[in-house]
Amino acid sequence: MKARVPILALLLALAPFLVVHPVRVHGRSMEPTLKHGQVCWVLRAWAAGPPARGEAWVVESIDGPTLKRVLALPGERLEMREGDLFQNDRRLEEAYVTQAEHGSGGPWVAGGGYLVLGDNRPESRDSRAWGPVPRDAFRGRILGLHR
Repeated sequence: MKARVPILALLLALAPFLVVHPVRVHGRSMEPTLKHGQVCWVLRAWAAGPPARGEAWVVESIDGPTLKRVLALPGERLEMREGDLFQNDRRLEEAYVTQAEHGSGGPWVAGGGYLVLGDNRPESRDSRAWGPVPRDAFRGRILGLHR
């Protein structure tokens, strides 16, 4: 019985990491929201529910794991017009974007997946380059960010 106590204590101490875990930000694609080198907490995908517009997630992309913001849900489309982002012809208010693109682009269609973009648009490689992200590529939602 006494040998089980330290093992149980260790399991209890590590249990929160089954639900949340730390991630270090690499790169500048999410600035100013998330800065290079910053550590943020991520709620694992199985506990976070489905991605919602405006949330920042860790997604598995063709470039490896990356942090991006969900901006279009399945069946929706995005289009850049003179630096403003439109979701299904409705201009998105994006207070978190301080470095917007100055041109136009798209449309990008989510199809059965999600379109994710970095907050620092000129420095972000995202769904504009690699297309929609399937639901099973979402690894966890970044905690503590406002939409």
